[in-house]
Amino acid sequence: MSKSAPVAVDSRVDPADCQSMAEVRQGVDALDRALVTLLAERQRYMDAAARIKPNRDAVFDQARIDDVVAKVLVTAETKGLSPDIAEPVWRLLIDRCIAHEFATWDQTRG
Repeated sequence: MSKSAPVAVDSRVDPADCQSMAEVRQGVDALDRALVTLLAERQRYMDAAARIKPNRDAVFDQARIDDVVAKVLVTAETKGLSPDIAEPVWRLLIDRCIAHEFATWDQTRG
């Protein structure tokens, strides 16, 4: 099993130490670049799921969605991320990932 490389985040000023909007924006931009890298890897897992699932009906799994959101909310609480941000962001992410997985399943099976 190959390991993914750790995601590098460009240097930035700690949020508590920011003195200007330029520092804030630099930090946000650095984190956005790292998030894109992580989301691209997550998408590759959706590609793998589409390859592995035996039929199209297996793509949408409400129990799995509920499990993912519950786990995210636990992690969000421990990391200080507002559930008002975490839950809708992950629900949208999951929705778009399911759409991607359906499209990938159809492309590889159709």
